Amino acid sequence: MATPVLDKADAAGSPEPGAADSPYITVTFRIRRFNPEVSAEATWEDFQMEIDPKERVLDGLHKIKWDLDGTLTFRRSCAHGICGSDAMRINGKNRLACKTLIKDINPEKPITIEAIKGLTVLKDLVVDMEPFFQAYRDVMPFLITKETNEPTRERLQSAEDRERFDDTTKCILCAACTSSCPVFWNDGQYFGPAAIVNAHRFIFDSRDEAGEQRLEILNDRDGVWRCRTTFNCTDACPRGIEVTKAIAEVKRALITRRY
Repeated sequence: MATPVLDKADAAGSPEPGAADSPYITVTFRIRRFNPEVSAEATWEDFQMEIDPKERVLDGLHKIKWDLDGTLTFRRSCAHGICGSDAMRINGKNRLACKTLIKDINPEKPITIEAIKGLTVLKDLVVDMEPFFQAYRDVMPFLITKETNEPTRERLQSAEDRERFDDTTKCILCAACTSSCPVFWNDGQYFGPAAIVNAHRFIFDSRDEAGEQRLEILNDRDGVWRCRTTFNCTDACPRGIEVTKAIAEVKRALITRRY
């Protein structure tokens, strides 16, 4: 029986990053760093690495964190565009790092990464999300009915009624829309697009009975009337929600009291 011979290509192993036939390219990540324990000022720092352009920005951040600088701080959880925790500004636009492919953002130039705007930066790419979540809680983002006892049957809803608020059920609370809003940048008291989207989801739910309460909350000086319809929020949403349209529908409901 002949002895198996290792093919030369197999013996060579996988191509190293930077090899002529390698899929890897050299990419520079330019990250805005901030550590309040070191300095009150933020600085930009460059990291260069070999990476497959089909990888995601999150993969590059992992490489920096694990191999180059363990002090780099950012949030991420599911890494599949569902949890919304890794929203950040990439090349000047709010995106999810786990959904942004390196090849799609011109890797020939430095890729700039910084924390989302309008919220206090705690360290590097991590911001204080409490004001964002407080606005979310303030609009009562849960089903409210007048029943004092447990229902005796399902709360039925037609397909047409469900479709009425289908778009705004997609929100993953990443804050990409809210932190892209110029009004929110200038005044953190504004509820912001994400809170209004989540109010919309219940205002237009045929099973809910607290629409009037939510409308009154959003009729406040820091509510929907602060929106200037710049469409930044719609452009920034990683889930494709028509955020500006939802805000306009809430405004219309406030005027007509029909929803």
